[in-house]
Amino acid sequence: MDSLINAAGRALAAGDPLGALKRVALRDDAPALALRGIAMAQLGDFAKAKALLKDAARAFSSRETVARARCVVAEAEIALVSRDLGWPEKALRSARATLQSHGDRLNAAYAGSLEARRLILIGRLDEAERLLADFDPAPLPPVARVAHELAAAGIAVRRLRTKAARSAFGRASLAAYQANIPALKAEVEAASLVLNTPVGRLIARGIEKELLLDEVEALLRSGALVIDACRHVVREGGTLVSLATRPVLFALARTLAETWPADASRETLLRRAFRARHADESHRARLRVEMGRLRAELAGLVEINATTGGFALTPLNAAEIVVLAPPVEDEHGAVLAFLTDGESWSSSALAIALGASARTVQRALEQLSAEHKVQAVGRGRARRWMMPPVTGFPTVLLLPGPLPSD
Repeated sequence: MDSLINAAGRALAAGDPLGALKRVALRDDAPALALRGIAMAQLGDFAKAKALLKDAARAFSSRETVARARCVVAEAEIALVSRDLGWPEKALRSARATLQSHGDRLNAAYAGSLEARRLILIGRLDEAERLLADFDPAPLPPVARVAHELAAAGIAVRRLRTKAARSAFGRASLAAYQANIPALKAEVEAASLVLNTPVGRLIARGIEKELLLDEVEALLRSGALVIDACRHVVREGGTLVSLATRPVLFALARTLAETWPADASRETLLRRAFRARHADESHRARLRVEMGRLRAELAGLVEINATTGGFALTPLNAAEIVVLAPPVEDEHGAVLAFLTDGESWSSSALAIALGASARTVQRALEQLSAEHKVQAVGRGRARRWMMPPVTGFPTVLLLPGPLPSD
């Protein structure tokens, strides 16, 4: 490999894409195309970067399997940054295996961290954790260690392991400092803000309080009966009852919990669960039926007793009943939770991440756009959706992936 290629590679490693382009901008050989592609990616021109990397992969001979695999990894990183979750994960897995078999441990580890970060985005935390466990980040250079530790921090945050997340962010920050790349330092700082930003609200005995991530973790381990409005589940210690597919039952449970230890009136329950403005006998009959169903779902956790004015909860084991709610509640909160990462998303990528249909996500985006909560950039298949970060908006509790006891 000639001196200009070596110099361009060192410039890219140091976060200097313009310095790299000065050395290879006029060259069309395979190594130069690959380096130009990576430089354009660092400059944010992802379309040009992808085209250059594809040209580079074709330009390398069939015997240069490692070089081709590195191009695939670079393409995968661009896809991840531009939130193209439809990019073929099998291609990245195959490239990682090729790099591993040829002794390129550094790039294999980097490919693994990219694969893990994609899995984290779509909530497959167990797979991501197993993937990261195969690599020891200590021998890796700083840039690769940052990628590894950010993936580890992402898993810890999603699992509400605040101490582990703080340690991973600390290691990522140290590696970014050693790499001395401003963009890398900024990425770590932005990601670690989740530890100091309210991610939930505690509603108990008529009082509301914002909660940080470590406070949510402590709450779920406290032994209190938690009506979790982020995941639509009822939790007590290691017991979890999901009401995610029973919206009426969850609305009743939440209303009863918000008024505990007092009772909730029948009028309030009918309005919250059935949106009934004027209750008649049919509404009251339906309320009795749904209360019976809720009793059956929560048997062993609480008793639900009729009172003169309505209904009341009586915990069987817990000393407290509380509600855990997002700090900002919105009909399309899960879509907004993804968009608050500051990246631009396609509607198809959001559908993959949320496990929803593309049409459902598109309707949500159109409504949010009409309310000026999100904005579209580009047209047709190139359209992306984004929003400025919203202070205090939850980015963790509404994202897919298991929490404790899930």
